[in-house]
Amino acid sequence: MIAALFPGQGSQLVGMAKDFYEHSPAAKAVLDKAETALPRLLRLMFDGPEDELKLTANQQPALVAASAAAFAAYKEAGGATPHYAAGNSIGEYSAHVAAGSLSITDAIRLVHKRGTYMQEAVPEGLGAMAAILKVDKELVAKVCAETEGIVEISNLNSPGQTVISGETDAVARAAEKLKEERARVTLLPVSAPFHCSLMQPAADNLAKDLEDIKFRQPAFGIVCNVTADLLEDISQAKRLLTEQVTAAVRWTETVEKLTSLGVTRYLEFGSGKVLTSLVGRILDKPDAKAVTDMASLREAL
Repeated sequence: MIAALFPGQGSQLVGMAKDFYEHSPAAKAVLDKAETALPRLLRLMFDGPEDELKLTANQQPALVAASAAAFAAYKEAGGATPHYAAGNSIGEYSAHVAAGSLSITDAIRLVHKRGTYMQEAVPEGLGAMAAILKVDKELVAKVCAETEGIVEISNLNSPGQTVISGETDAVARAAEKLKEERARVTLLPVSAPFHCSLMQPAADNLAKDLEDIKFRQPAFGIVCNVTADLLEDISQAKRLLTEQVTAAVRWTETVEKLTSLGVTRYLEFGSGKVLTSLVGRILDKPDAKAVTDMASLREAL
């Protein structure tokens, strides 16, 4: 069985999806629709500048567009339909697009607003995120709970790799405590503290936008970030995508769920190889490949 994976923030790269645009009619059609939904998006993706592409409100739609294009090119080339899909954070929107439950134009408009709301939720400098390595998630959770201020687990990326998010001072205090426990800590170059309770204003605004969006029955199963379980009822998609803004991304459990469902092959669609790498840390010698351009697409078929 095959699972399609779709990356989140941090996987963007100037030039992303350009090869698909130039060599796959199906991918070009998807990207042209994305450009209609958000003018100038393709220029940013193909030519930058990088600093502008990194902005949350631009980066999120760029990632969804690149992932949707890569998947379209794969299907056009005769790639087998996946049995399941999952996306890391913003990648969950890409999973819905690939499964046909959300249109590319609705997805691009939604995630552009989502990125704007997330950027505006916390003034710059008042929030931070840090990657915690070489200690288990239980210790990280304990330290967060004991630290003064708002600091929470935001991403459970793989065994031994947890990300925390919250108020800048609280994240710094938790990081120091974790260093004392022999953790390796890396502050992340992000513009806001994603996937924590400080993002509640963004979630509230996004919920209003989601009210007007029509979701259709997906062509294959989607494992959601919030539950690390299959989306059994499409009517719950709006609620889960709203909760996702403040909830931790349960990526380790997501991959484990896909494996329990019988998945033996993982294909990452879009820009970068972050999820392919994480799958390699979660599973023992998995069959995992990243489809980022036409050459890697041919290797994946």
